[in-house]
Amino acid sequence: MTALVSPAKIGFVGLGNMGRPMVARLAAAGYELHVADKDASLATDFAAVHGGRTAPSLAALAGAVEAVITMLPDGKVVREVLLGRNGLAEGLSPGSIVLDMSSSDPVGTRELGATLRAKNIDLVDAPVSGGVPRARDGSLSTMVGGDDAATARVRPILETMAKHVFLTGALGTGHAMKALNNLVSAGGLWIASEALLVGQRFGLAPERIVDILNASTGRNNSTENKFKQHILSRSFASGFSLGLMAKDLRVAADLAAVTGQPSPMTRLCAQLWSEAEGKLGGAQDHTAVIKVLEEDDGDGSAHRELVHKALGSEA
Repeated sequence: MTALVSPAKIGFVGLGNMGRPMVARLAAAGYELHVADKDASLATDFAAVHGGRTAPSLAALAGAVEAVITMLPDGKVVREVLLGRNGLAEGLSPGSIVLDMSSSDPVGTRELGATLRAKNIDLVDAPVSGGVPRARDGSLSTMVGGDDAATARVRPILETMAKHVFLTGALGTGHAMKALNNLVSAGGLWIASEALLVGQRFGLAPERIVDILNASTGRNNSTENKFKQHILSRSFASGFSLGLMAKDLRVAADLAAVTGQPSPMTRLCAQLWSEAEGKLGGAQDHTAVIKVLEEDDGDGSAHRELVHKALGSEA
């Protein structure tokens, strides 16, 4: 089938922090959009500003389009939106394509792909990295899993939203890569937070610590793009929640278990972030995770307790 270039009819489900700027780029490129969200007012407001249509049900939306993009909290929600009552799969025509840009479980993605394939519907997984600012300017990176014909059909859509389009292989590999990317990102943020607070207690200025890290081998994405901007400023406004980060790390830990690869740091990182989610609440911005370390009582016991809980869960 031919590539889905503008003005192809595209559905977009999930108008959250990332979804809204992503679909706005599709609107600006001239795609005919049909939008939906659990909060119907988000879809109505988007259509009023950017154009596009809403529908009385997901099945009705799916019946009006050639492809549907999902940008949802996790794979369970994606599955429900597709296969639940009046879901997308009820309306999609044979030969349609689903592009899941959520951060979903890669094993579940392969299972969902098999279910949709039986209905002659293709599934491609294409999670993104870059956060809200890069969603706005179209400079996201996306990791794309699926068969060659399906990924070729959706590539023009992806290139409208992302500067870097990486083909990762078979279905599910995009979601696997996203989880592994966030594992490395979260590990870097956590250890940099520990280093900053240790240095601060010894008398180093936090801003100077960040400057030196960024000019040295300790530099990472968080030291460059999160510490001064969202942590030292106390804005905690990166646009990506603590709950979603903790979820992605659990996905990475599960992936390690499925593959049989010994990954003790992965398991520890996932557990530490899950414990932090329990303490702070998943709705907080993920950069607020440093509050867990700041709320220690001064002798490190609270942090040790957190680590012991994490390690204990692996016993």
